[in-house]
Amino acid sequence: ARLTYEITLRGQAGRTLRAQFDECKVTTGPDTTTLRAELSDQAALSGLVQRIVGLGLVVIDVHLVALGSVP
Repeated sequence: ARLTYEITLRGQAGRTLRAQFDECKVTTGPDTTTLRAELSDQAALSGLVQRIVGLGLVVIDVHLVALGSVP
């Protein structure tokens, strides 16, 4: 089953930064950027968060949006 997560970051992501997360749906607000990603498991979530932090971005929220259907 795939899991859909939303990860909210501080600040607005520019085009270059968005390109780093082309597997995610990226939306920006006035002071935040939200990445929505379908991931296979917690390890994939951890890897994505580590990539975000490695780019010097500040994660302010992570939450599970939806459980995927079980095949």
